[in-house]
Amino acid sequence: MSTSTTGVQEDAAADPRPHPLDNPVRAALAGPHAHFAERRGDILRYPADMSPFIGVPDAPAARDWADIAALVGPGGLASYSAVDVPPPAGWELVMRGTGVQMTGEDVAALPDEEAIRLTAADVPEMLALVRLTEPGPFLPRTIEFGGYLGIRRGGRLVAMAGRRLRPPGWTEISAVCTHPDHRGQGLAARLVSAVAAGVRAHGETPFLHAAASNTNAIRLYERLGFRLRRTTIFQAARVPGDVTG
Repeated sequence: MSTSTTGVQEDAAADPRPHPLDNPVRAALAGPHAHFAERRGDILRYPADMSPFIGVPDAPAARDWADIAALVGPGGLASYSAVDVPPPAGWELVMRGTGVQMTGEDVAALPDEEAIRLTAADVPEMLALVRLTEPGPFLPRTIEFGGYLGIRRGGRLVAMAGRRLRPPGWTEISAVCTHPDHRGQGLAARLVSAVAAGVRAHGETPFLHAAASNTNAIRLYERLGFRLRRTTIFQAARVPGDVTG
């Protein structure tokens, strides 16, 4: 065990480049998701109806916060992760939560015959399922990240999972949720494995995030072969109403 740990530390010391998962929102928007990116100065964001997340530098300066405010607008909500810095004075910190980031180098990735590909026509049902189960942000255009799979029972969408962030070499599995009436049937595990199969088919490695308090989900992901990479912070701050760009 000690030999393996030393090797990892030496490898990290030898490679000065930041890991794509250290600041995954920014890495995705500066890389494979650049075609989605809205930019002002050094700040990147997804379209507001696609994802609330903003890609910020590891140490944002005053100019960066001004650019965030200009992108989001007075009174708007700026959501950012991985960068553990407070917003400026006058901003309201609406949410701050601890999460875990898990990687799936060894996860079993298996297609599922019952899983169907979800499209824009399914978005109303997807939004309804998200409101009921609260797996995290899912907006009208989130489907454009692609790779969303679902399971229907009696014609009703009862479980789903899909892709979100895409830092170079990695794809995040997200929006994993199951209707309360259909929990305990292994649907989430099957869908995560199926989405992971699609990620692997594109030559990338799956990863995911979960709230640190969501121990049931973390245990499920561990059983599937995901392993903890790091803890991380999710924050949302409200821009002052009188701020100007």
